[in-house]
Amino acid sequence: MAIDLHHYDVTVDWTGNLGTGTSSYRAYSRDHTVQLPGLPPLPGSADPTFHGDAERYNPEQLLLTALAQCHMLSYLHVAVQHGVTVTAYRDHATGTMRLNRDGSGQFEEVTLHPEVTVADPAHRELADELHREANRLCFIANSVNFPVHHEPSAQA
Repeated sequence: MAIDLHHYDVTVDWTGNLGTGTSSYRAYSRDHTVQLPGLPPLPGSADPTFHGDAERYNPEQLLLTALAQCHMLSYLHVAVQHGVTVTAYRDHATGTMRLNRDGSGQFEEVTLHPEVTVADPAHRELADELHREANRLCFIANSVNFPVHHEPSAQA
C-alpha cells in the first residue's frame, strides 16, 4: 500500500529533423535531448543498431542505468540499517533485450554485478546477502516485468 505519491517531470525534445522530417526511415536522425528541471541536458538517440548515434545515451542503456543506480542506492540504505560500513561500490550491469519479428522488443533479463568493499572483513557474507533485501526495496526493479538477477561480490 502506497503511503505517498511522488511525481517526476521530464521533457524529451526530438532534434533529428534533417529537413524532410520522417519522410522515410533513413531521412531523419534519432537524436533528441532529455531535459529534467534544474539539470544539464542529456543527449539521447537510438541504439546504433536502430540508426542511432553511438555517442549519445539510448533508452536501453538508461533503463539498465536506472536499475543499477536504484539497486545501489537501496543497497547502501540497507547496509546502514544492518551496520555494514560500505567503503566502495561498483556495478557492471548487463541486460538482454529480445527484438521480435514485428519490430517490437522487450528486455528479457538484467544481471547486476555489484562489487562491494566493506570496512570489516567479518561483514563480507552479510554484505552479499543484503542484495536480496535491496532488490526488494528498489523502486525501479519493482516496476519492470523481467527478472533482475544479482551476482554480487564483497571484499574487505
